[in-house]
Amino acid sequence: MLFPTGIFALFFATVFCLHWLLNSRPLANRLMLLGASLVFYAWWSVWLCLLLLGVAGWAWALGLFVRNRRVALFLGIFGILAVLGLFKYADFFLGEIAGRMALALGWEAPGLLALVLPVGISFYCFQAISYLLDVRAGEVTPEPWPLNVALYLGFFPHLAAGPIVRAAHFLPQLRAPPDARRVPMVMAGLLIAGGLAKKVLLANTLATELVDPAFRDPEALDAAGAALAIYGYAAQIYCDFSAYSDMAIGVAALLGYHFPRNFDQPYRAASLRDFWQRWHISLSFWFRDYVYKPLGGNRGGRWFTARNAMLAMVLSGLWHGAAWTFLLWGAVHGAGLVLERWLGLAPGEGAGRWRRWLGVLLTFHLVCLGWVLFRAPDLAGAGAMLAALGRWEGISPAWPMLALVAAALALHALPPNWQQGLERRLAHWPAWALGLGFGAVVVLVLVLGPSGVAPFIYFQF
Repeated sequence: MLFPTGIFALFFATVFCLHWLLNSRPLANRLMLLGASLVFYAWWSVWLCLLLLGVAGWAWALGLFVRNRRVALFLGIFGILAVLGLFKYADFFLGEIAGRMALALGWEAPGLLALVLPVGISFYCFQAISYLLDVRAGEVTPEPWPLNVALYLGFFPHLAAGPIVRAAHFLPQLRAPPDARRVPMVMAGLLIAGGLAKKVLLANTLATELVDPAFRDPEALDAAGAALAIYGYAAQIYCDFSAYSDMAIGVAALLGYHFPRNFDQPYRAASLRDFWQRWHISLSFWFRDYVYKPLGGNRGGRWFTARNAMLAMVLSGLWHGAAWTFLLWGAVHGAGLVLERWLGLAPGEGAGRWRRWLGVLLTFHLVCLGWVLFRAPDLAGAGAMLAALGRWEGISPAWPMLALVAAALALHALPPNWQQGLERRLAHWPAWALGLGFGAVVVLVLVLGPSGVAPFIYFQF
């Protein structure tokens, strides 16, 4: 079930009404939310709901013992990673090993498992690990019953593509009924309407009209076409993923729950380190707190710090997908972070305006080159796209797509406080006017947008 669809609108309207009707009965309300979340997930696969519940049950059961028994923590994390590895990575690694053995020994490569990748498995598995580690650290108390853990992992706003919500942040919110008087209606409406516009009008159009055709046949591109496609994908992935995060945060807010911010104008970053503090913030901080810091962080000297950064970024690349392109993408970002630290390239707090803008320009283009690896179907496709940047004969820019890419990046670059100012102005409107206004925006976006809604990019992760 996709957010920008009529069926989701009906689904959410039903859940919204039931949620606030049952708000004075917390147990019944949480059972309803869990049931609704399973219906939301069953729209893709009924059977994969059992996998989600199995991971939740495993995390809950081992969470009862992790505070005092290290072996329980090991078993809990190992079991979750085993599930993730089986569904997401088994075919990739088995295929690589079998292919090389078949080539070396003259055998016929055996068939693969061909398992269906469950939507959102990386997100709910990482949240399950967060629960175990937060319980172990004493940041959250073990849940005596599995309901809250299942709802924490399966809560439908963040289930399919995040943000990755920490157990210590979300579970306390389930222990007391939300206060309807404190629901930020205007903020939620702006996030949902803005996210819908970014997804339908910008991300979908960029994908179908520019990015997908270009990456499908990079040999046909000249330098201008390749550059425009790369910039277009930078705009598309930001509009697509931030749109999902915005809508998830807005939908959760209408139910009285708070999710952390997941994007903070990442293309305004003046260094790669700054970029990863602004892009997919929940995942970046997950790897920082649960991988980079436990490895030693920056406490072990220059080479150990470099090793830790490289491992964290390579694992981040692997998290995104079982392909050499994702591994190399993570390694490129890891190497960039290491060199940036060693050479002192990141502008400091007191850096002048020109030094900072130069850092922004350089960081943006490094990130865009990394997106080539992220988007290309394989290493050969990435190489072909980069090679197209060297074909300067017969330059023919596509002006409509150039204008759309510029509009998407300009939207991203709006002043950070513009939304807060709009919220303050709309806060004085009566509820009926707000409802009509947001409804009109939604209808207008759906009318102006292309027919059909493509799945969000991060559904594949």
